[in-house]
Amino acid sequence: MKSSKHMYLILFWLLASIALPARSELTIEITQGADSAVPIAVVPFRNNSVRAIPEDISKIISDDLMRSGEFEPVPIGRMLSMPSRANEVFYREWRLLGQNYLVIGEIDFSSAQNKYNVRYELFDVNQQQRIDGQLFSSTENNLRALAHRISDAIYEKIIGIKGLFSTKIAYITLQKGSSGALEYRLQTADADGHNAKVLLNTSKPVLSPSWSPDAKQMAYVSFETGRPAIYIQDIASGAREIVSSFKGLNGAPAFSPDGKKLALTLSKDGNAEIYVMDLASRSLDRLTRHFAIDTEPSWSVDGRSIVFTSDRSGKPQVYRMNVNGGTPERLTFEGKYNARPRFSSDGKRIFYVHQRNGEFNIAALDLESGESRVLTQTPLDESPSIAPNGRMLIYGTQRGKSGVLAVVSVDGSTKYFLPSKFGDVREPAWSPFTR
Repeated sequence: MKSSKHMYLILFWLLASIALPARSELTIEITQGADSAVPIAVVPFRNNSVRAIPEDISKIISDDLMRSGEFEPVPIGRMLSMPSRANEVFYREWRLLGQNYLVIGEIDFSSAQNKYNVRYELFDVNQQQRIDGQLFSSTENNLRALAHRISDAIYEKIIGIKGLFSTKIAYITLQKGSSGALEYRLQTADADGHNAKVLLNTSKPVLSPSWSPDAKQMAYVSFETGRPAIYIQDIASGAREIVSSFKGLNGAPAFSPDGKKLALTLSKDGNAEIYVMDLASRSLDRLTRHFAIDTEPSWSVDGRSIVFTSDRSGKPQVYRMNVNGGTPERLTFEGKYNARPRFSSDGKRIFYVHQRNGEFNIAALDLESGESRVLTQTPLDESPSIAPNGRMLIYGTQRGKSGVLAVVSVDGSTKYFLPSKFGDVREPAWSPFTR
């Protein structure tokens, strides 16, 4: 029994660290959109300055809305006019095109402030009225972020919940360095894959990135010391420290919703168990006590419970328990492999890796009804991470011989890939809201 569990633990780490050479840039390939997507026209913003605009703001907005799966922007070539002010809008034209909403805007440059001023307006075509509009200012380097803020504002005005376009993703790549040696890279990027930045570059495996609730820190596992240790790194400064380096396994860190604690997997007492660390005192509270392997904890929204993976039933299944103790409750029963659970943002569902017909897919479980639904059809899906507004989730998958990131809406209607241009990318983590 102990020997088989030891092999399972080794296999877990090997599977988690598989990747091939890659660079940082990610691209977007939309493969499926929702049939119920809302028609919207995003007119190219008028440039009132003599300076060239380094970013196509209206296209970024259009691409953001398209990527959400909840909007269907009309192609520019079909537009009958290009208004940039309210008095230039003729609603009949946009009704003829079948558009529900219209976005227009203007861009000015202030030489005194060395900033671009971007104004946008949002119109309800059917109601024939302006329903939103704002003025944003930005330096040249932050124009793309400004466009995402406008997308967020439009999304929230129409859909009624916060947009996720200004959020970030973290992921891990592996590539050959100048010397030919392999280099693991922990990276972050905007939610659309742009603006990639390297947080850590090392010759040793890096696993399990986890954002702090304020999106200012990252916890992860690194083998830099020759064995697994958990680090917490400040994203802005790059300063980091080891918070767990016990003998044996130190893995699967997850920040609590208040950022004061870290759930993690340790085998310091001889078996892989779930612990909670108080980050101020570094004191540990052991949650599970079983001869099985317990790992991959994830916090509920209120911080009162966790879900985790355990093979105490003989095969990996998902369990839930109160952080104050008690008997774990088994949640998954369909299939021989269910793992890597993550709570939805409203706490009503969990998303996890489910094996069926020899393939690994991402599934959703309704915690009230007990009903489950498979969301993905790619053959080797792993590491689901939920967007902070609860509408999308990102995961790792296999595409041909390459590992890529993919995104699916929680109802399964919208799907797109975020592959690296040069190789594999794995273990995504979606950030909390950053503003």
